[in-house]
Amino acid sequence: PLTGEGTRALLAKDPKNSLKGMGAYFLTLNRNKKSVCVDLKSAAGLEIFYDLVRHADVVLDNFSAGVPAKLKIDYAHLKDINPRIITCSVTGFGQDGPNFQRPAFDQVVQGIGGGMSITGESADKPTRAGIPIGDLGGGMFAVMGILAALQARHRKGHGQHVDISMLDCQISMLNYMATMYFLSGENPVPLGNGHFVHVPYNTFRTSDGFVIIAVIFDSFWDNLVGLLDIEALKDPKFKTQPERLANKAYIEGILNDVLSTQTTAYWVEKLTEVRVPCAPVNNFAQALSDPQVLHRKMVIEIEHPEGGKVNAPGNPIKLSVDSDDRYAPPPLLGQHTEEVLRSLLGLDEERINELRAQNVVR
Repeated sequence: PLTGEGTRALLAKDPKNSLKGMGAYFLTLNRNKKSVCVDLKSAAGLEIFYDLVRHADVVLDNFSAGVPAKLKIDYAHLKDINPRIITCSVTGFGQDGPNFQRPAFDQVVQGIGGGMSITGESADKPTRAGIPIGDLGGGMFAVMGILAALQARHRKGHGQHVDISMLDCQISMLNYMATMYFLSGENPVPLGNGHFVHVPYNTFRTSDGFVIIAVIFDSFWDNLVGLLDIEALKDPKFKTQPERLANKAYIEGILNDVLSTQTTAYWVEKLTEVRVPCAPVNNFAQALSDPQVLHRKMVIEIEHPEGGKVNAPGNPIKLSVDSDDRYAPPPLLGQHTEEVLRSLLGLDEERINELRAQNVVR
């Protein structure tokens, strides 16, 4: 819209989390994008949008269910303009059903979707995921849906609508645990950082922090016992997973006592040497300076369009041929309106100025 989208204002005036009037949200989410401001509620603005659709492959929205139809920018309207268009809507609950018009945000769908009930230390204190998995899950599944629709169009020639519900995504990510519930009829409970099958598979305190040990296979257990050389853990009955699970508290108690005597770095080095899956529990400073993370170009620089730079997460998708890690700055409001209307739609300066004067574009 002519006033800018919602994320443009988030943290924009926070001195610790902004750069030249752009907050961390906007800086991160809008790199490599162009900003065109069009008033979709005006007839002239809607015509401009339709003209853009004629050149487009995909139209993505995160409006509440029903809003695209009211604005006449849903698939039913756009397919008549461009039969090959793919539209995608990301909403809280999808486009239909008994509750599809309820408002939703990240923690709302985390709660309804069941994930919070198995997160944290206790069923009495449900805990949301530290990252906004409700929001991010919707975005990731939207990409998968759009790519599937593009492939279908490549093979069959038609466009279609991709309907992504954030709640559907949360249910999908319950995965095998949902199947376990259907088989047993029992609701799973939070296990903290432990595992409901494997032992030891948990986070243990060290002298200066925490270390994760993840023993999945019995061979890893043998390697761990050989390293620690603790007589109590050499009992032959612990060599198989069922007995380790039956003695989970006993085994983890011994490990907590031993691992707390040395630093996290010490244990990560020793455990890695004998091929026991392990990891430190990094804070952001440690995670974002990890040599593997840096080698994979997962920390990159974003430039501000008016000067200055900020670091941000890179692109996790690495293509063998078309992997190009250049990042364009996030745009100023309406920065590319004239450029796009000229290059894509062929409008001249007189027409663009006329539209500006009518508050149709900015």
